Amino acid sequence: MNKPRETAVIENITPLVDCGRHSVKRSLKESVRIEADIFKDGHDVLSARLLWRRHDADDWCSSRMWHIENDRWTGMVVFREYGAHEVVIEAWGDPFLSWREEFRKKFDAGQKDLTTELEEGARLLEETANRIKKSSKQTHKTRSRVPPPDAVELLKYAADLRQASHDVVRSLALNSRLAALMARNPDLSLATRSRPLPVQVDRDAAVFAAWYEFFPRSAEGHADRGSKLRDCLPRVDYARAMGFDVIYFPPIHPIGFTKRKGPNNSLVANPGDPGVPYAIGAPSGGHFSVEPELGTLADFDWLVGEIRARGMEVAIDFAINCSPDHPYVKEHPEWFFHRPDGSIKYAENPPKKYEDIYPLNFHAPTWRALWDEMRDIILFWCRHGVRIFRVDNPHTKPVAFWEYLIAAVQAKYPDVIFLSEAFTKPKMMRALAKAGFTQSYTYFTWRNTAQELREYVVELTQTEMKDYFRGNFFTNTPDILPFYLQYSGRPGFLIRVFLAATLSSVYGIYSGFELCENTPMPGKEEYWESEKYQFKARNWDAPGHIKDWIARINNARRSERALQYYSNVEFHGSDNPELLVYSKVTEARESCVFCVAATNPHNRCFGHVEVPLARFGILPDEPYLVEDLLLGESYVWRGAWCYVELDPHAERAAHLFKIRRWSSGPLSNPIFAT
Repeated sequence: MNKPRETAVIENITPLVDCGRHSVKRSLKESVRIEADIFKDGHDVLSARLLWRRHDADDWCSSRMWHIENDRWTGMVVFREYGAHEVVIEAWGDPFLSWREEFRKKFDAGQKDLTTELEEGARLLEETANRIKKSSKQTHKTRSRVPPPDAVELLKYAADLRQASHDVVRSLALNSRLAALMARNPDLSLATRSRPLPVQVDRDAAVFAAWYEFFPRSAEGHADRGSKLRDCLPRVDYARAMGFDVIYFPPIHPIGFTKRKGPNNSLVANPGDPGVPYAIGAPSGGHFSVEPELGTLADFDWLVGEIRARGMEVAIDFAINCSPDHPYVKEHPEWFFHRPDGSIKYAENPPKKYEDIYPLNFHAPTWRALWDEMRDIILFWCRHGVRIFRVDNPHTKPVAFWEYLIAAVQAKYPDVIFLSEAFTKPKMMRALAKAGFTQSYTYFTWRNTAQELREYVVELTQTEMKDYFRGNFFTNTPDILPFYLQYSGRPGFLIRVFLAATLSSVYGIYSGFELCENTPMPGKEEYWESEKYQFKARNWDAPGHIKDWIARINNARRSERALQYYSNVEFHGSDNPELLVYSKVTEARESCVFCVAATNPHNRCFGHVEVPLARFGILPDEPYLVEDLLLGESYVWRGAWCYVELDPHAERAAHLFKIRRWSSGPLSNPIFAT
């Protein structure tokens, strides 16, 4: 008779994304807690464990699962390498634990004759010892006369069980060393395994990074001429001094000439206008080439090397746009959309027209060749040292295409990070994250009040979204100058970068933010004289900049591990609705931060805030140390409600408190407060 396929029931597994259709996301610095309902018929005592491995590995790692309550089990997986992984739950009725529990109950009930039970236990130990010896021979393919140590020890325990007196038999049967030996050598002949749960393990930069975006052609800040790739190092060092570790470039490819746009998106370009980098393709090449005005591929390789030498990374834009001059237009006209007269259709978002861009048709009859070509573009730039790609408008391409491309690229380069720039419907944003995007742009840009921010961040980090969607909180982009920044002045910039950098563990700014640039196109959330269309003149040390504020924030992010995790944010109360109050804590509590931010950039803001004492491991009446990592102030607080004052106009837009117990040592010159 064949062995039953399943001897235990394993169900209601968490986390699980669409019943295992898509991967749970974690980084190397993050563990994943697996829970499941596990039970079986009868009264057997169950054992369960987690098994995991990279998708291309043969051997499994394992860790024990623990019973919580009511047939609910939990366990923890810590990954040691990045890439696609699979996790399974293995459960079985444990003969030894079942025997031990039955023996304990009978002994404690006063039964005197337990000879049969002791014999049953001894035989279980002998069967396990024989299985160990047999497995050892098969593994080592030798006829060694020396049995494995575990087998020897188990045989001794079996003999002791048969010979033990009544006074010691209970302690012998329940011996912790014996239990450990049997747990290490379980009988899995009737074990049940769950379906594999996919987990994508990313490197740490997927969860913790600070991005700085700038246009290489504007690196020197000249209004009348562009810079080259070899002119970018001062701007890289400038970003590094503020604490950024990812340098993000918009498209660096040749820009088309046909229907080239002029300043402020005018339909006619003047001689010398550089054009829009997103209109990719010219006689000099397409997506595999570098814009000649920026330099050569060798120049790009040099710049990547210099940035890496500074402990930073390069991210580049993957924009699937083609200008009318792109080589694909002649080589693969079948990849484009066509009008009835046979001409190629340009992009439109009525009433807007983008005559300098031809969109590709991802459902064309030759779609497979097109998809492979897009994959090869990414692989080409991977070979030139790029491991981070910001993807322009991915929601206008099939989700299935992204599943294919991301999986294909990460199969070769598992350290590649993809950022989805999809400001679109929430369900599409979530679908793209499930399809494999490592990070995603969010609606943070338009969440301004304390209530809006609290509700949105809870949705991102405390619901099932946290298992597959990582929000990269960009404060602004070349396309988006939010109304909040247009009307809030310098205080608004102080507030927004603090919120972005502390609510999420990964965030970014577009150059000019640190200078508080906020001149809009009238009535729109767009920049006037945007450098998408022209060279941008800048004084990188203009009065009123907030570079020091940003540097202090980024320094705090590096020093406090609690700020380096994405989903550990927790919100707390305040008697002022314009104060946003939240904390971040590591599991071991070696890093505890407490944040209080103003959300109204126009007024002084004050009130009492709720301090989560239990989360910080602080007793209700215990004094504790509070150090503001941004303002350099120190306090001793007592109690769960404390008073704060903020004034964004006086460089006090937020508090970033490091919390410590009084017993950890006093601060220098603290201010005592309650």
